[in-house]
Amino acid sequence: VVGVLDDCLCDITSIDNFNTYKIFPKIKQLQERDYFRYYKVNLKRPCPFWAEDGHCSIKDCHVEPCPESKIPVGIKAGLSNKYLKVANNTKELQDCEQANKLGAINNTLSNQSKEAFIDWARYDDSQDHFCELDDERSPAAQYVDLLLNPERYTGYKGSSAWRVWNSIYEENCFKPRSVYRPLNPLAPSRGEDDGESFYTWLEGLCLEKRVFYKLISGLHASINLHLCANYLLEETWGKPSWGHNIKEFKRRFDPVETKGEGPRRLKNLYFLYLIELRALSKVAPYFERSIVDLYTGNVEDDADTKSLLLSIFQDTKSFPMHFDEKSMFAGNKKGAKSLKEEFRLHFKNISRIMDCVGCDKCRLWGKLQTQGLGTALKILFSEKEIQKLPENSPSKGFQLTRQEIVALLNAFGRLSTSIRELQNFKVLLQHSR
Repeated sequence: VVGVLDDCLCDITSIDNFNTYKIFPKIKQLQERDYFRYYKVNLKRPCPFWAEDGHCSIKDCHVEPCPESKIPVGIKAGLSNKYLKVANNTKELQDCEQANKLGAINNTLSNQSKEAFIDWARYDDSQDHFCELDDERSPAAQYVDLLLNPERYTGYKGSSAWRVWNSIYEENCFKPRSVYRPLNPLAPSRGEDDGESFYTWLEGLCLEKRVFYKLISGLHASINLHLCANYLLEETWGKPSWGHNIKEFKRRFDPVETKGEGPRRLKNLYFLYLIELRALSKVAPYFERSIVDLYTGNVEDDADTKSLLLSIFQDTKSFPMHFDEKSMFAGNKKGAKSLKEEFRLHFKNISRIMDCVGCDKCRLWGKLQTQGLGTALKILFSEKEIQKLPENSPSKGFQLTRQEIVALLNAFGRLSTSIRELQNFKVLLQHSR
């Protein structure tokens, strides 16, 4: 995989070097910090699109939730924007919670009305979201230690996994019925078509719809790379051995075995990396404010974590070949607004499909990575709001929850790891020859 990426002026070698020497070592460190290792997720939400065909019973599909005693006190304390210094003052927190109670007025409202108000507030909050967010207050939502539940090959495959990806590609990537070539790399090809008719169609799409397909394809490639790099090679005396599976890597990405599709998928991974890299450089001012404090309750650790995060943001700003998101939704105002909303709703639908994944570990990482990408898109299309942020008070125009922050940085961490693993596979392939 070499050369310049389509739809942006960036070459792959520059990304490889930038990721290896600047981003990867720091993002790996960041993912090990308490603030970023604990992610609250609801793995029990029912699939909204079809009757579930049972959960995966393979032991490696299981996710071990985190016991309450292990969660840092500052994270456990509640509010979804708990990273703000103003929210960390106990007295102010109590006053705030008191003010949020409807008090005597509650007595005059029916339960139905109260539920309606909650729904309206949730609807208003969701207008800039590209993802269906889990309700963190739900009893079914649990904290998961991401370091103890790594993304890797679990053995989850077959019709259940195929149906999820098929639904994502076939129903949510703007594909007309006249294009017979399935977008899903897992689907069988039709006849002698080598895929060129599909790519002719893709090139004819507007930039925004082309970008959408590349983001999904890049995410799929990244997930497949993680599975190939952390594969169950053998199990002796009950002790599993995980590592790189070259045969599986070639099956998914080799140009011969994939009829030329593999390198295209990997180029889409690089494209996705650029999109999320751009989002991190854009959101830096939000975190550079003194009011933002990545709060876990351990003052010294929290200061170190913020310092490391700001250092990563500085690196992202120094990258010279960023994707220019201003080229998107740049047509006439009415058409651009309609297209942006269509783009947002398609992606939101994909985030809901993650509740249909039968393997809990795959569902966990699928939800986290789609939410991370959804947060990146929200950032890219909120530039004006980010520029207007007040220095010493919370912003009403643009806000990120802790869940979004954790997903954003961990999702980018997975992409950084994918590109690093790609270098490892190149070395392994050279040795195997």
